[in-house]
Amino acid sequence: MHMKKVVGLVLVAALGGLFSLMVYTTFLEETALVVEETPQLNVASVSTNFTTPASFSVAPVDFREAAKQTLSAVVHVKNKSSYKSSNAMEAFLYGRRSGKERVQIGIGSGVIVSSDGYIITNNHVIEGASEIEITLNDKKSYTAELIGTDVSNDIALIKVGATDLPYVVFGDSDHVEVGEWVLAVGNPYNLSATVTAGIISAKGRDLLGSGQTDSYIQTDAVVNSGNSGGALVNTRGELIGINTMITSNTGSYIGYSFAVPSNIAKKVIEDIMEFGNVQKAFIGINYKELNGENNKEFQVENTEGVIITNVLEESGAWTAGIKPNDIIIKADNVEIATFADLSGFLKTKRPEDIVDFTIIREGSESIIEVKLYKNERTALSQLGLNLKALNKSEAKEFDLSQGVKIERITNDRLAELGLKEGQVIRRINGVEINDIDDADKAMRKAATEGRIALEVLTDKGVTERYIFN
Repeated sequence: MHMKKVVGLVLVAALGGLFSLMVYTTFLEETALVVEETPQLNVASVSTNFTTPASFSVAPVDFREAAKQTLSAVVHVKNKSSYKSSNAMEAFLYGRRSGKERVQIGIGSGVIVSSDGYIITNNHVIEGASEIEITLNDKKSYTAELIGTDVSNDIALIKVGATDLPYVVFGDSDHVEVGEWVLAVGNPYNLSATVTAGIISAKGRDLLGSGQTDSYIQTDAVVNSGNSGGALVNTRGELIGINTMITSNTGSYIGYSFAVPSNIAKKVIEDIMEFGNVQKAFIGINYKELNGENNKEFQVENTEGVIITNVLEESGAWTAGIKPNDIIIKADNVEIATFADLSGFLKTKRPEDIVDFTIIREGSESIIEVKLYKNERTALSQLGLNLKALNKSEAKEFDLSQGVKIERITNDRLAELGLKEGQVIRRINGVEINDIDDADKAMRKAATEGRIALEVLTDKGVTERYIFN
């Protein structure tokens, strides 16, 4: 009996081995073609050599906590403005000269940034408002006070009389990365607070056709009418941008939205609270951008950076020893690939701030410390003019309290037409010019209109007009 059991076990083992051999043979036969087509493939070496980067995570992104933190701190902004409408027929029949007073209402969003009621929104959301009404996410409403605005960055600071409010903390927009997940929170189409998700599509975006150099964050998070002034936050719920605009032919979202970086917005509101206006820092250069076509001319491998073409006298760059043909590639370790990057960085700084600029000069890299100055000069590159703010004695000489003068003419054609250094620019396209900011704003607008009209005050007190189409 024992012998039979042994023989039985041997037979079972033999049959099992035969079955395993058949399966093994079948598997080899089925995969033999694959091995012949890719003989270099070694499964063991693939699994051994493949490593997952430490920063790479396959865990799903969870937006719930960031959304919860932000929703309660984003408000609905209602801009009420009044105007008088006139009915031509009524005026003719009944002699009525003034029409009925009507109320126009605009909507947008805002972000609470302090527990005592300070709120950031876009300037265009509250522009022209006779009354600003704020509604919190819990439906409580307040009348807001306008604290200050910055038209050039499209930022406004308002305040409500409330305490212990939920608020969003600022993140560092200089170090956000393309591909990073973000949430856009706002009130599109007059809806209550709405959250959409996307990624950062680009940084340092200079909008073509805007007439200005900016440094927007571009995202593909859905943003529509009413989202303006709302929050762009990272997955930690930190504010990295103020949603400002979309690019669209229809007026609705088509895949592109733009936000003012939080570092710029933060600096703007701090200036408004401390100084009453925005302190603008000035480096003092004319420039062109480095690229793959002109980098050989400067004997550098880099294809990104800002090439200095001219250094304005007595500016921060001039005092620090920066020279034409120097190439800026970093500012305080922030990468500078385009002038939009440099412009955005400078908007976070104030006069008297000191910045370490990493430059390339004649193929060698070095760091130059530059003390930024107050923006008292501007280059109207479209025309070929450099302008400078009048000092007190010059303003008195022209019987003005303030103004700007032509410091340098870089376009010979303008000199031939009669423009001279030292003349005062009084108006650009009808807009009175009192300082450098006025000149910059007027020229940005003129660039979009395709027509520039200058009113110039000569040294003899005569006003001359020049028109360029």
